[in-house]
Amino acid sequence: MKEIFAMMAGYNQWANARLYKTACALTREQYRTNRGAFFGSMHGTLNHLLVADRVWMRRFTGEGPQPRSLDEILFDELADLTRARQAEDTRIIDYVDGLTEESLAARFTYRTMTAPQDITQPLAPALMHVFNHQTHHRGQAHCLLTEITGDAPSFDLILYQRGSGLGMN
Repeated sequence: MKEIFAMMAGYNQWANARLYKTACALTREQYRTNRGAFFGSMHGTLNHLLVADRVWMRRFTGEGPQPRSLDEILFDELADLTRARQAEDTRIIDYVDGLTEESLAARFTYRTMTAPQDITQPLAPALMHVFNHQTHHRGQAHCLLTEITGDAPSFDLILYQRGSGLGMN
Protein backbone atom coordinates (compact mmCIF):
# COMPACT_ATOMS: atom_id res chain seq x y z
CA MET A 1 0.00 0.00 0.00
CA LYS A 2 2.87 2.39 0.71
CA GLU A 3 3.92 2.37 -2.94
CA ILE A 4 0.44 3.59 -3.94
CA PHE A 5 0.73 6.50 -1.53
CA ALA A 6 4.23 7.30 -2.78
CA MET A 7 2.85 7.40 -6.33
CA MET A 8 -0.02 9.65 -5.21
CA ALA A 9 2.34 12.04 -3.43
CA GLY A 10 4.46 12.32 -6.58
CA TYR A 11 1.36 12.73 -8.72
CA ASN A 12 0.07 15.44 -6.39
CA GLN A 13 3.31 17.40 -6.82
CA TRP A 14 3.28 16.92 -10.60
CA ALA A 15 -0.36 17.97 -11.01
CA ASN A 16 0.07 20.98 -8.74
CA ALA A 17 3.10 22.12 -10.74
CA ARG A 18 1.04 21.94 -13.94
CA LEU A 19 -1.83 23.80 -12.31
CA TYR A 20 0.35 26.57 -10.91
CA LYS A 21 2.27 27.02 -14.17
CA THR A 22 -1.02 27.76 -15.90
CA ALA A 23 -2.40 29.87 -13.05
CA CYS A 24 0.74 32.01 -13.08
CA ALA A 25 0.08 32.88 -16.73
CA LEU A 26 -3.33 34.39 -15.89
CA THR A 27 -3.84 38.11 -15.52
CA ARG A 28 -4.50 39.36 -12.01
CA GLU A 29 -8.14 39.93 -12.92
CA GLN A 30 -8.56 36.44 -14.38
CA TYR A 31 -6.92 34.92 -11.32
CA ARG A 32 -8.99 36.86 -8.76
CA THR A 33 -12.44 37.13 -10.35
CA ASN A 34 -15.15 35.23 -8.46
CA ARG A 35 -16.49 32.76 -11.01
CA GLY A 36 -18.90 30.94 -8.71
CA ALA A 37 -16.58 28.08 -7.80
CA PHE A 38 -16.89 26.65 -4.31
CA PHE A 39 -14.09 28.96 -3.14
CA GLY A 40 -14.99 31.67 -5.66
CA SER A 41 -11.92 32.36 -7.72
CA MET A 42 -8.76 30.58 -8.76
CA HIS A 43 -7.10 32.47 -5.89
CA GLY A 44 -9.61 31.14 -3.36
CA THR A 45 -9.41 27.61 -4.74
CA LEU A 46 -5.60 27.42 -4.66
CA ASN A 47 -5.50 28.84 -1.14
CA HIS A 48 -8.07 26.26 0.02
CA LEU A 49 -5.99 23.41 -1.38
CA LEU A 50 -3.01 24.57 0.65
CA VAL A 51 -5.15 25.15 3.75
CA ALA A 52 -6.53 21.61 3.60
CA ASP A 53 -3.11 20.03 3.12
CA ARG A 54 -1.73 21.99 6.06
CA VAL A 55 -4.67 20.97 8.24
CA TRP A 56 -4.18 17.29 7.42
CA MET A 57 -0.39 17.35 7.67
CA ARG A 58 -0.69 18.92 11.11
CA ARG A 59 -3.13 16.17 12.07
CA PHE A 60 -0.76 13.50 10.78
CA THR A 61 2.48 14.92 12.19
CA GLY A 62 1.51 17.32 14.97
CA GLU A 63 3.74 19.90 13.26
CA GLY A 64 3.33 22.81 10.89
CA PRO A 65 0.97 25.75 10.53
CA GLN A 66 -2.60 25.48 11.81
CA PRO A 67 -5.03 27.33 9.50
CA ARG A 68 -8.01 28.92 11.24
CA SER A 69 -10.67 28.17 8.62
CA LEU A 70 -11.09 26.21 5.40
CA ASP A 71 -11.52 29.40 3.37
CA GLU A 72 -8.57 31.24 4.91
CA ILE A 73 -6.43 33.16 2.46
CA LEU A 74 -2.94 32.12 3.52
CA PHE A 75 -1.11 34.11 0.86
CA ASP A 76 -2.44 37.13 -0.95
CA GLU A 77 0.16 37.01 -3.72
CA LEU A 78 0.37 34.11 -6.16
CA ALA A 79 4.19 34.05 -6.07
CA ASP A 80 4.15 33.49 -2.30
CA LEU A 81 1.39 30.90 -2.61
CA THR A 82 3.38 29.09 -5.31
CA ARG A 83 6.46 28.82 -3.09
CA ALA A 84 4.35 27.59 -0.17
CA ARG A 85 2.62 25.02 -2.41
CA GLN A 86 5.96 23.68 -3.62
CA ALA A 87 7.22 23.39 -0.04
CA GLU A 88 4.05 21.63 1.09
CA ASP A 89 4.22 19.16 -1.79
CA THR A 90 7.80 18.33 -0.82
CA ARG A 91 6.67 17.97 2.80
CA ILE A 92 3.94 15.53 1.76
CA ILE A 93 6.39 13.45 -0.28
CA ASP A 94 8.87 13.35 2.60
CA TYR A 95 6.11 12.36 5.03
CA VAL A 96 4.89 9.53 2.81
CA ASP A 97 8.47 8.35 2.23
CA GLY A 98 8.82 7.91 6.00
CA LEU A 99 5.69 5.79 6.39
CA THR A 100 5.64 2.03 6.85
CA GLU A 101 2.87 -0.47 6.26
CA GLU A 102 2.47 -0.58 10.03
CA SER A 103 2.10 3.18 10.36
CA LEU A 104 -0.44 3.23 7.53
CA ALA A 105 -2.54 0.67 9.42
CA ALA A 106 -2.16 2.44 12.78
CA ARG A 107 -4.98 4.53 14.17
CA PHE A 108 -4.63 8.22 14.96
CA THR A 109 -6.92 10.79 16.52
CA TYR A 110 -7.63 14.30 15.29
CA ARG A 111 -10.12 17.08 15.92
CA THR A 112 -12.40 18.27 13.12
CA MET A 113 -12.62 21.98 12.29
CA THR A 114 -16.16 22.75 11.19
CA ALA A 115 -18.10 20.76 13.82
CA PRO A 116 -15.40 20.12 16.42
CA GLN A 117 -15.22 16.51 17.54
CA ASP A 118 -12.48 13.95 18.02
CA ILE A 119 -12.20 11.27 15.36
CA THR A 120 -10.04 8.13 15.58
CA GLN A 121 -9.35 6.12 12.45
CA PRO A 122 -6.58 4.30 10.58
CA LEU A 123 -4.09 6.55 8.80
CA ALA A 124 -4.36 5.02 5.30
CA PRO A 125 -8.00 6.00 4.59
CA ALA A 126 -7.37 9.54 5.88
CA LEU A 127 -4.30 9.88 3.67
CA MET A 128 -6.31 8.63 0.67
CA HIS A 129 -8.85 11.36 1.47
CA VAL A 130 -6.11 14.00 1.26
CA PHE A 131 -5.15 12.93 -2.25
CA ASN A 132 -8.78 12.59 -3.32
CA HIS A 133 -9.54 16.06 -1.94
CA GLN A 134 -6.66 17.52 -3.95
CA THR A 135 -8.01 15.88 -7.10
CA HIS A 136 -11.52 17.18 -6.40
CA HIS A 137 -10.46 20.81 -6.10
CA ARG A 138 -7.91 20.59 -8.93
CA GLY A 139 -10.89 19.53 -11.04
CA GLN A 140 -12.62 22.74 -10.03
CA ALA A 141 -9.47 24.70 -10.88
CA HIS A 142 -9.36 22.90 -14.25
CA CYS A 143 -12.91 24.04 -14.93
CA LEU A 144 -11.98 27.62 -14.01
CA LEU A 145 -8.94 27.52 -16.29
CA THR A 146 -11.03 26.14 -19.14
CA GLU A 147 -13.58 28.91 -18.64
CA ILE A 148 -10.91 31.61 -18.48
CA THR A 149 -8.50 30.48 -21.19
CA GLY A 150 -10.44 27.93 -23.25
CA ASP A 151 -7.80 25.35 -22.40
CA ALA A 152 -6.23 23.73 -19.35
CA PRO A 153 -3.47 21.18 -18.82
CA SER A 154 -4.42 17.58 -18.25
CA PHE A 155 -4.11 16.35 -14.69
CA ASP A 156 -4.81 12.73 -15.62
CA LEU A 157 -3.09 10.31 -13.30
CA ILE A 158 -2.33 8.01 -16.24
CA LEU A 159 -0.19 10.73 -17.84
CA TYR A 160 1.83 10.99 -14.65
CA GLN A 161 2.15 7.20 -14.50
CA ARG A 162 3.34 7.02 -18.10
CA GLY A 163 5.87 9.81 -17.57
CA SER A 164 7.18 8.52 -14.26
CA GLY A 165 6.88 4.80 -14.95
CA LEU A 166 5.03 4.38 -11.65
CA GLY A 167 2.07 2.03 -11.76
CA MET A 168 3.06 0.75 -15.19
CA ASN A 169 4.54 -2.60 -14.17
